[in-house]
Amino acid sequence: MVPSGRVVFGHMEEVVFGKPAAEAVAGQVQRLGGTRVFLMVSNSLSRNTDEIDKVRRALGDRFAGSFDRMPPHTPRAAVIEATEAARAAQADLIVTIGGGSITDGAKAARMCLANDIRSPEAIDRLRPVKGADGIVGPPQMNPPMLRQISVPTTLSGGEFSAIAGVTDERTKVKELLRHPRIIPSAVVLDPAATVHTPEWLWLSTGIRAVDHCVEGVCSNEANAFGDAQALKGLALLSSGLPRVKADPKDLAARLDCQLGTWLSMGPLASGVPMGASHGIGYVLGAEFGVPHGHTSCIMLPAVMRWNKPANAERQALVATAMLQPGRDAGDALDGLIRGLGMPRSLGAVKIGRDHFERIAVQAMATPWVPRNPRPIDGPAQVREILELAA
Repeated sequence: MVPSGRVVFGHMEEVVFGKPAAEAVAGQVQRLGGTRVFLMVSNSLSRNTDEIDKVRRALGDRFAGSFDRMPPHTPRAAVIEATEAARAAQADLIVTIGGGSITDGAKAARMCLANDIRSPEAIDRLRPVKGADGIVGPPQMNPPMLRQISVPTTLSGGEFSAIAGVTDERTKVKELLRHPRIIPSAVVLDPAATVHTPEWLWLSTGIRAVDHCVEGVCSNEANAFGDAQALKGLALLSSGLPRVKADPKDLAARLDCQLGTWLSMGPLASGVPMGASHGIGYVLGAEFGVPHGHTSCIMLPAVMRWNKPANAERQALVATAMLQPGRDAGDALDGLIRGLGMPRSLGAVKIGRDHFERIAVQAMATPWVPRNPRPIDGPAQVREILELAA
């Protein structure tokens, strides 16, 4: 059978890498015509470094205000708080500097601004809907008009997608808000701006990017476009992450990790779904507060081992990209994660078997578990994976 597929090229215009963030951001603001630039930034970067001040100085009188209070997992209440601050500043452009929660928070805030959303409950109006063709997409809404420039300081990769993960505090469920215009217009990859990122956060979100690569390659819906990017991304990440662990000041290794993260989003950009590692990870993050990098550190090798009867040939591509041809891919990933000093079990993050049933039930409702390459028909099979990660 001739394979078929669809690759959607998003609205991102430029990726600038290897230049100082302040210089690159100022250039992008000028290109986009921003006159009232609102910064959404990491609180720790703002408080403990001069990285944000450098950007402010580079913006000069175009700087209109800032917000630095976005918690992990992007809760709705904080999205509304950021939205109101951007509205009060009369922002015409948003620049994010920080991790994935801040990036997603700005995407969601832009949707709220375009649709006069002023309360956490009103974000219900932005939930995706399933169309007549079965494809899930944005509801009827005003498209976000405010543009975004992102300077990521972690490796979760959300700056390269048109999806925002936002947690509904009422249900403790992380929901995916979608619109093709929420992908940032430009991304700036400055490895020097990442040296302040805590080591555990850099390395664990790097494994999150590895997870994007691996689940993309191992999907039953993989395609040549996604494979080419994900396998190169995996090679860069599996080499770069241990080098940063050995020498945190190795900017070339950090840039390799950033470029690998960019490439890791190739499968998602070409319509390839993620699998059970991502799906279970959503529940662990939203329900138990496990950092999303750590969820991948814990779940990815277990999911690979459970899936191996269904996709051993695809898993062999993973091991080869990691320069370990012939080795079990789950073992290769386990070795990489252990070498970085990251948690390798649910017990390490204090999640016991008494929670497995609840996790399994909730995981079935995520977008990714039903599209895992080895079919998962119900919570019992999710519990099998959880046992492997216990």
